[in-house]
Amino acid sequence: MSSPTSTVEPLNAVEDRYGGVRVDLVEEHMDCDVYVPRLKASISQWRQQGVKGVWIKLPIRLAHLVEPTVKEGFRYHHAESDYLMLVYWIPETPDTLPANASHTVGIGAFVMNNNREVLVVQEKSGAFGAKGVWKFPTGVANQGEDIWTAAIREVKEETDTNPQDILWEIGLIFCLYVTTTLF
Repeated sequence: MSSPTSTVEPLNAVEDRYGGVRVDLVEEHMDCDVYVPRLKASISQWRQQGVKGVWIKLPIRLAHLVEPTVKEGFRYHHAESDYLMLVYWIPETPDTLPANASHTVGIGAFVMNNNREVLVVQEKSGAFGAKGVWKFPTGVANQGEDIWTAAIREVKEETDTNPQDILWEIGLIFCLYVTTTLF
């Protein structure tokens, strides 16, 4: 005799432009007995969908859900007076979720060879992802990373080319301070 299978409703999530999702728990109250199965179902679904980073915003009134969330692999990202942000990196690749900061140093590498040809790339994800826009290699410096090192790393990541190994030279670096207003 077979019993009817119950389907667990995943958590409501909004896709971000980097292949991740954001979950803003707005329920007035949620018991661990309800939350944990929904979280596990969500992680399973996101893994199948190829989601990369998961951001869960827990309001202070749901602080009792921190421990079960951490037990599922999430870590603290940052906290404000009324919420805690927890993050989880799903793929078995290096975690590229940005560290919490008061600002971010963004770089754009202007790379030109001896023939005065400029290196440009097309984004696979992000604001210009799959839109056919050509642009300079760009990215964000890691915490404590030298700006030149960041520029070379970003060129390598976006082109599989080391500008130091061939006749390309990085001629100019743009440094931007961008306030983080992600959430």
